[in-house]
Amino acid sequence: MSSISGSVTKTEAHQAAVTPVRSSLWRQALHRLLKNKLAMSGLIFIVFMLVACFAGPLFSPYADNKINPANMNAAPSLKHWLGTDMLGRDVLTRLLQAGRISLTVGIASMCISVIIGSVLGAVAAYYRGIVDQVIMRVADLLLTIPGLPILFIMGALLSEWKIPSEYRMYIVMLMLSFIGWPGLARLVRSQMLSIREREFMQAAIVLGLNDRRKLFNHMIPNIVPLLIVVATLSIGGAILSESVLSFFGLGVMPPTPTWGNMIDAANNLIDFEKHPWLWIPPGVAIFTTVIAINIFGDGLRDVLDPKQKR
Repeated sequence: MSSISGSVTKTEAHQAAVTPVRSSLWRQALHRLLKNKLAMSGLIFIVFMLVACFAGPLFSPYADNKINPANMNAAPSLKHWLGTDMLGRDVLTRLLQAGRISLTVGIASMCISVIIGSVLGAVAAYYRGIVDQVIMRVADLLLTIPGLPILFIMGALLSEWKIPSEYRMYIVMLMLSFIGWPGLARLVRSQMLSIREREFMQAAIVLGLNDRRKLFNHMIPNIVPLLIVVATLSIGGAILSESVLSFFGLGVMPPTPTWGNMIDAANNLIDFEKHPWLWIPPGVAIFTTVIAINIFGDGLRDVLDPKQKR
């Protein structure tokens, strides 16, 4: 009886000791991140873009995007800070609405690819054998084909099948997730193979825990810092890919605005030279947003990855 109570006391003490250690590690990481001025400036800009794009159009008198032929291609003024487009619509309002779509596509496709890649990578590393071979060979097959040609082919199929514009955004999310998960799955698998041989996993096997608890309670939580870094950095790539597709008319189509198809609106020499307010604002928005995301992602990697040394 005394031995049982002694073991219970040791277990409770161990759990009480582990919880503060974990919380202190995350607190230390947050403290180091706050001291990284470059990463925090990137985070502040990202938050600013999210607030501006999602809340800004709600306060704009031009949010209905009514066509105004009398005000086509008007230069920037106090009434229209970034001018108007070829249909007389306010460019600033459409820029914020386009940012809402582009950011949503980037974040959503990142979440889907991270979920699929992390789960498949963890399953492949844990079960090995035929499961590992099937998942990794599919990932290798997708990695051997350049991502941009795959996106172009899929985008051309969407146009051929005449998919409505309001549904293309969701299909583009799935397309970007389709080409994004293989690299993440291989990265997760390599980390999982290392975690699988550690002492706490051997203890979990001895205790007879089921596979679901081993995967989702012990293995995957140990790669959360890696997933956070990869997810942050992949948002920028997804925004760029969506912008390229929309620029070539293979992604989200007008009248739904995105930064890519806003640049495509200035697709002739006259607009390029005479109406720079049509293409410079969305180009600057793409550039600054992707740079801010990458700067913040690099800061996260320095903080969360102990193997990184400056």
